Order: sequence, then C-alpha cells, then structure tokens
Amino acid sequence: MTTDTDDTDGTAGDHAERMARKKSARERLMRGKSGRKGLLVVHTGSGKGKSSAAFGMVLRCIGHGLKTGVVQFIKGARDTAERRVLSDFPGLVTFLTMGEGFTWETQSRDRDMATARRAWEVAESMLADSTYHMVVLDELNVSLRYKHLPLERVLIAILARPRNQHVVITGRHAPKDLLDAADLVTEMCLIRHHFRSGIVAQPGIEF
Repeated sequence: MTTDTDDTDGTAGDHAERMARKKSARERLMRGKSGRKGLLVVHTGSGKGKSSAAFGMVLRCIGHGLKTGVVQFIKGARDTAERRVLSDFPGLVTFLTMGEGFTWETQSRDRDMATARRAWEVAESMLADSTYHMVVLDELNVSLRYKHLPLERVLIAILARPRNQHVVITGRHAPKDLLDAADLVTEMCLIRHHFRSGIVAQPGIEF
C-alpha cells in the first residue's frame, strides 16, 4: 500500500505546511536585504575548484554584458582552455596570465617577486578602473603567502576600488587580514583527489 507522500518524511500536507513556513521566513529575510555594493570574494582552502568557481562568475558577467578583468599571478606555464575561451570575448574580458609557473618550477625567489610585482601593477590599474565590473586575481593568495607582495599595499588598493566593483581572489592559504576584509569567503575542503591515485592532470578537469 502506498501513501501520498513527498520525498521527505511526512505527508504531502505536512510538506506544504513546512514549505509555507519557509517561504514566509524567506520573504521576511529578503525584505531586509536591499543594499548593493561591490563585493570582495575569496576562494581559498586545500580543495580543488577555487579558480573554476571564479571563472564561472566571469561567465556570468559575460552573460550580463559586464566587463571583467582576470590577472593570473602564478599560472602561466601551461595553456588552458579557460584562457582560450574567455579571450574570445575581447570587448568584455581582459585575460592576462602574468605568472611563470609555481615556485618549484622557477627556482628563483627574486624572479618570482619581480613577476608578482609586474602582475600586481596590472591588477592595480584594473582595480582603479570603474569600467571593470569584476576583477579576478587568480592565485593571488599564493603570492601573498610567500610574501612576493606586501599585503598592506594589496588591501589598500582593494579597499580603494570603485564602490560597485567586485573582486574575486583565489588560492590556498588566504591571509587572515584578507579574510577579515572579505564579504564572502568560501573554503574548498579536500576530501579526496585523484592525483594521489596516480592520475595526471587532464583536459576539461584541470586545464
């Protein structure tokens, strides 16, 4: 014998009552949410998907016809599909890969610092430009962790940006002062990674 139930515990009537309460609570919550401002978004943590999440936001901006800038601080040695795709929107996306690879690849702290400084100069110009609706600073957290850039200078530029400009920063080990300044922080938690099972980076997954 079957009963008229939904996919949770209880009857369809119970479900309708719960949903009505949730809808009412949601409407009360949203009545107090009317402000708009440029957000500082940080994707950090040991898990995979930080940059991918940021590029998903870039795609949303493209869909709305909004101008976006991307500066990559560490990545650079490998051609990536996201760079190729997003570069097909030159009127909407400025995509600049300024890195030379990870620190163990360059083998030179001085070179890493010089590369990070050049990338930051470009990023600063975007942060000062009100025509950019969003600026993505990919792997900036890594440069900050290794002290390739002074955190104070970075925070000053971010906090002085145009009021409605969004900034998205990715990379492991985001510094506490940056987290404290952020409006939205997401930590990607590593549970399992195929690399540990001997699987190499693959098109469509890593690049």
